[in-house]
Amino acid sequence: MSKLIKINGHGHILPEPGQIPAFMREKKVFWIDEDRKFMRQGDWKRPVTDPSFFLAEKLAWMERNEIIHGVMLNLSQLYCNGMERGLCRDVIRFQNDFNAGIQADYPEKFTCGFVVQPLHLDDALLEMERCVNELKLNLLCLPTHFLDAQGKWKTVASPEVEPIWQMANEMGLAVEIHPYDGPRMIQLEDEYWRFHLVWMCAQTADTYHFFTLRDFPGKFPRVRTCFAHGNQFGQVNVGRRVQGFEGRPDLFEGAKHPLESLKAPNVWFDTLVHDVLSLRLLLDRQGAASILAGLDDPYPLGEMETVPGCYPGKVIDEAVTAGFIDGATRQKIWYDNVINWLVGDQREEFVRRIGV
Repeated sequence: MSKLIKINGHGHILPEPGQIPAFMREKKVFWIDEDRKFMRQGDWKRPVTDPSFFLAEKLAWMERNEIIHGVMLNLSQLYCNGMERGLCRDVIRFQNDFNAGIQADYPEKFTCGFVVQPLHLDDALLEMERCVNELKLNLLCLPTHFLDAQGKWKTVASPEVEPIWQMANEMGLAVEIHPYDGPRMIQLEDEYWRFHLVWMCAQTADTYHFFTLRDFPGKFPRVRTCFAHGNQFGQVNVGRRVQGFEGRPDLFEGAKHPLESLKAPNVWFDTLVHDVLSLRLLLDRQGAASILAGLDDPYPLGEMETVPGCYPGKVIDEAVTAGFIDGATRQKIWYDNVINWLVGDQREEFVRRIGV
């Protein structure tokens, strides 16, 4: 069998402590300890569990694992939900400039995303124009939910966010939808990592619910959307959504049937479901062409060697061993499908850029 060509469609990279502006620490927005042991936000902290959070070590990690290219999303801590307009603008500009610098310095190794905050819609549209036209970023990262001006949580598949989607459609962008801020949304005690292990999955499924019922795939056909973590709960929930739609049609006036969006050609899901049976369901529901390799490195909830028995691409290999997919499909998941999501019909230019 020929050697796999691997592109990772879901990764993250941290700035060095000294790259983070002083105002972000002073305002307790986000910072990293000088010894690179912890990342911090307000009274929250999280250990830096692998050195490949940082650029030099990331490149070495990719080489060891024979990953030729990585998609680096924005940091979830910098979605800026509920943040005052001026501070939000400065934080988002830092995040996007940092990611643009990584991509500009290593175009063959990284495709990086940019973020906007839907609460401040005019600023979001201006930032989209800046990131695409000046910074040459073509991957928009959106949170599953954001705080509106009344302090209510809304999905990014809400009508008031449609101007962002319309501009993304005109620009032909890739979009990544990723959850965060569960503890602010759900009034439960934070124990046993419940917000990452349960509620992040529920947040993604909730946004997918509205994304499909409001027919965002059909309204915005030039937007290529990927849902993080396989939209794992959303795959399990299809039957219940169908039952509800058909049993209470009075609650779904003007909505699309949940089954109409399955296998939509402009919607993708990454493979980070940690469980080969979940991956099989994802393949059955959405089709192999809609699945792309995503590792969520370097977090311990990603496919990392720091987790016992784990390694990058483990669940994809398990699907081959179990007979759910063959070697050709594994290659498409690792390579072709990632490219189709990222650049659509601009494949030839992208392949030249990454040197394949």
